[in-house]
Amino acid sequence: MSSPAKPVGGRSRWGVPPWKIDFKPSPRPISDAVDVAIVGGGFTGLAAAAWLRHLSPKATVAVFESDSIGAGSSGRTGGMTLAESAAGDLPGLGDVLQGFSRVLRELAIDCDLHLPGAWEIGRENHLANSPIAWKDSGELRVTGEFPGGTSDPGKLVSGLARAAEGSGAAIIENTPVEDIHFADSLRVRAGAREVRASHAILATNAFSLEMSGLQGEAEPNLTFAVATKALGAPTLEVLGLASGRPFYTSDLPYLWGRALPNNGVIFGSGLVHANSWRELENLDIASGKPAELIASIERRVRGLHPALKSIEFSHWWGGPILFADDWKPVFRAHPKLPNTTVIGAFSGHGVALSVYLGSWAAEAILGRKKLPSW
Repeated sequence: MSSPAKPVGGRSRWGVPPWKIDFKPSPRPISDAVDVAIVGGGFTGLAAAAWLRHLSPKATVAVFESDSIGAGSSGRTGGMTLAESAAGDLPGLGDVLQGFSRVLRELAIDCDLHLPGAWEIGRENHLANSPIAWKDSGELRVTGEFPGGTSDPGKLVSGLARAAEGSGAAIIENTPVEDIHFADSLRVRAGAREVRASHAILATNAFSLEMSGLQGEAEPNLTFAVATKALGAPTLEVLGLASGRPFYTSDLPYLWGRALPNNGVIFGSGLVHANSWRELENLDIASGKPAELIASIERRVRGLHPALKSIEFSHWWGGPILFADDWKPVFRAHPKLPNTTVIGAFSGHGVALSVYLGSWAAEAILGRKKLPSW
């Protein structure tokens, strides 16, 4: 199991996805005080920073990332870009894809967004004339079509970071936030420095659950994906994937995927549960249960259709994923810290939703919107 590419955002134990983050934030000194401190340099945190500076250029904003931008879920997602949360539509959620597209447009971010729709596939209640006809614990066919599509996660992380830094936000990598508390103001302890902040956004997703108040409420896991080498346009046509629509199963065993620009295909499935988010850092996809799951994905893929029987793979990787109650994303005020917003637990539906909620959090800090009551 190997790949010629470099790891995205460090954490090489998790393998290498087929994305490239081509932006490196400039080194910046840590200020003693900022208007908004953001913890987490993934989609959510970077979107919040860029949108805050876009709407309020005088606001001082610092993003603290414990590793490098996109090192967690954001740089390791499959790029499936869906319209709702994993729990479906939620009261007051609004149009996620429209909001996501607006942020990309106004921040001038090109992440290869393509929204032809998304296939839901399953083993029962098939649609007539399903373009997908696979075998996987039964007959897999299309059962429905929903809004959505795909994007390039590496380009999205890079674009958001470039927009944030270009508008004046500080992005401080390799600087874990060890504590946040409130005295006369919020105090963010990052390394040997303590930074005063008027507001904070905790966008750490599957990490730092004690800090975000999610310990015991949300379950961290590592999920897995593989990418095939280029299959060719005729093969994609035979597989039913020529339209560029991503797919995900509505029943078990779970399987999701999408075509790539080089005509390869990503397939994803499987979870390794971690009792503590800290365990995620030490999981190695080349050994133990993760390696077994990746090998099982390869076997499943080769058995889906005769056209896949002898295919080769180019990339293998894992990424952290966080599940909360009822699969609802967390987007709320911190239970103990004033002026602090917690965002995470996207349950695999975080590409468009995380950017959308990050920009929403920015608008809430500026008094333009209120947080939802899910």
